[in-house]
Amino acid sequence: MDIIKEIALTVFAIFNVMSPYLLLGFLFAGILHVLVPQHLFSKYLSKNNWLSVFYATLFGIPLPLCSCGVIPTAMALYKEGASKGSVISFLIATPQTGVDSIIATYSLLGLPFAVIRPIVALLTALFAGLVTNFFTSKDTPSTKSRHAENKPEQNLSFVQKLKGVFQYGYVEMMEDIGKMLLLGLLIAGLIAYFVPDNFFTMFGNNTLLTMMLVLLVAIPMYVCATGSIPIAIALMMKGMSPGTALVLLMAGPAANIASMLVIGKVLGKKTFALYLATLVIGAISAGLIIDNFLPAGWFDVSNFATATHHGGHFGYFKIVCSCILLALFANVILFKKHEKEPASSRNNNKETISFKINGMRCNNCKNNATRAISNLKSVKEVTVNLSEGIACVKGNPTDEEIKSAVEALGFEFKGRL
Repeated sequence: MDIIKEIALTVFAIFNVMSPYLLLGFLFAGILHVLVPQHLFSKYLSKNNWLSVFYATLFGIPLPLCSCGVIPTAMALYKEGASKGSVISFLIATPQTGVDSIIATYSLLGLPFAVIRPIVALLTALFAGLVTNFFTSKDTPSTKSRHAENKPEQNLSFVQKLKGVFQYGYVEMMEDIGKMLLLGLLIAGLIAYFVPDNFFTMFGNNTLLTMMLVLLVAIPMYVCATGSIPIAIALMMKGMSPGTALVLLMAGPAANIASMLVIGKVLGKKTFALYLATLVIGAISAGLIIDNFLPAGWFDVSNFATATHHGGHFGYFKIVCSCILLALFANVILFKKHEKEPASSRNNNKETISFKINGMRCNNCKNNATRAISNLKSVKEVTVNLSEGIACVKGNPTDEEIKSAVEALGFEFKGRL
C-alpha cells in the first residue's frame, strides 16, 4: 500500500502543477481550431522552395494536433498539392509543440524549456523540409485531387463559435490526448518511485550515448507532446541531462511506428529516410547544445523534485483546476457516449453504403476522413464512426473512389460491409 500511495502522490503532484496550464492550453487550442481553418494552409505549401517549408513550419508549431492526428492532416495537405518538404516540416513541427503543450511545458519544465522547445522544433523542421525538397526536387509533384475542392465556410454565430471552441478544446482534445497524458503521468510516477536517484550518472559524462539510448526507445513509442512532459521531468529528477530530456520531447511525439509506416507508404522510402535522419540530427544537435553551452541553472529541477517527494504544495486554486480537469477526462474517457446510431446499424438503408476503414485513432483522423470522402462528387453525405472504424456514405461512390480517398491519408481501406 505504501508503494501505491507514494506513486499516487507523485502522479497527483505532477498533475496538480500541470492542471491550470492544461485547462488554459486546451482553451487556446479550441480558439485556434475555430479561427484558423486548416484547408487554407495548402495554398501556401505547394511550392517546392524554402518559403513553403517556412510556412509549413510556422503553421505547424501552434496547431493542437496530436501525434496520430497530424498524419492524416499532413497527408491531406500533400494530396492537395503541398511539396514533400512542406509535408515533412509540418510532420516534425506540429506534434512536437502546440499551444497546449507549450503552456504545459512551462508548467513543469520552466520558461527556458518552454521557449527552447518550439525554437528547436522550428529549426529542425526547416532543416528537414529544405533537405527533403533538395533531394526530392526531381520527384513527380503531388497534384491536387479533382474532388478536393472544399465547400464554402459556414458563417457561424458567436454562440456557435464559442460552442465550437469548448467542444474542440475540452471534448475532442481530451478524447485525443487524455489517455496518453494519463499514461504519461503514471509512467512518471513509476519512474519516480522505482528508478534510483542519479540513475543516469552510470553513463558518466557520455550524454551522447544516453541520447542514442533514449532515441531507440522514443522513436518507435507513441506518446503525445503533452504526455511526454511528465516523463521528461521524472527522468530529469533521476539525473537525466536537460539536453537528453529535449531529445525525448522531440523524438517521442514526432516519430512513432504509425507515422513512419504512413510516410514510407505515401511519400516514399527516400522521403521517409530523410525524415528520420533529419529528425535524429536535429534532436541530438539541440540536446548537445543545451548540455554544453547553456547555463545549467536554467534547467534545475531540484526544487520540483523536493516538492514532489514531500507530496507537493497543493494550493486551493490548483486543486480546483485538477478536479475540473479530472472531471473532463472522466467525461470523455469513462462516460463518453457513443454515436446515437452506430454506422454498422445503418446497412438496412438502401441509400446508404458502409465501408470499413482501419487506422483512425482520434477526432482529427475522423474529420480528415469525413472531409476526404465528402469531397467526392459521387457522395451526398458521409458519417464516420470513429469507435467502429466505419464510414456510412449516401450516394453512389465506387469502392475505388473511397479507397483512393482514405488511403491518400494513410488509412487502410477494408472494403464494404
